Amino acid sequence: MVNKVKIRQPAIKDVLEKLYRRYNHRNLIKPDPLQFVYRYTGQADMEIAGLLSAVLAYGRVEQIQKSLTRLFGLMGESPYSFVKDFSRTSRKSLQKFKHRFTTGDDISDLLVLLKKVLEKSGSIENYFLMGYSETDENIIPALSHFCDSLLHRHAARHKGQTSRGIKYLLSSPSGGSVCKRLNLYLRWMVRDDQVDTGLWKSVDQAKLIVPVDVHMGRLCRILGFYDSKTVSMKIALKITQRFAQIVPADPAKYDFALSRVGIVENCTGQYSPACEPCELFSFCRQS
Repeated sequence: MVNKVKIRQPAIKDVLEKLYRRYNHRNLIKPDPLQFVYRYTGQADMEIAGLLSAVLAYGRVEQIQKSLTRLFGLMGESPYSFVKDFSRTSRKSLQKFKHRFTTGDDISDLLVLLKKVLEKSGSIENYFLMGYSETDENIIPALSHFCDSLLHRHAARHKGQTSRGIKYLLSSPSGGSVCKRLNLYLRWMVRDDQVDTGLWKSVDQAKLIVPVDVHMGRLCRILGFYDSKTVSMKIALKITQRFAQIVPADPAKYDFALSRVGIVENCTGQYSPACEPCELFSFCRQS
């Protein structure tokens, strides 16, 4: 399989670059939850908005947009100020919020942790860097430290218990999670182009892990990047390694563009006449 990918590599890179040029534009971000980050201009607000948008990026697109619109409406003009000044009154204002199985209390618990992050480090980036090392092969050790340290703080405030809701919002690689939503957040913060914000300057984008959602997983499978029926962190790493063969310095570069193929062009992995104009069609047929 590896040799097969290497043989395809020059041709598929050209195709991926065409897709990147077609889809990687600010005006094409909607309905991606990243759109909510660009409602703000200050880095502090964008960083907070990004994390909340990413952790709630599960379920139907319409419901995600509805929930985030409501949440940021409740938080007022500045997500950063809302978190920095978070109080019992703030928690009460979120009491009726709900996104699928995430409750207002789950969000409040996360914001309490983020308030401590801001008090301790000044920003989410600075806190994340406490577990980051240039010598690490990828971002997983830093992401594990980020999640595990926050979960530990939560448990310390709740008699050693960690709620199911906060565990889901801060799913850690150390617990076996594929971490799609948090890897998505890191892509938004670290990469710098017309789509991704590039707010975090101290993290090497070469260390990012491709966020493998349903669309990305399906496309990578029919492209022959992996053959498992389920997606795990091991598979996410394998997919990332395949993209690193194509663009070593930026393996998550094509994530947004390929996701648009799945969402905008409604790629299901099943052949239809609509498949034939797609640039990826010949590669799918060989997989």
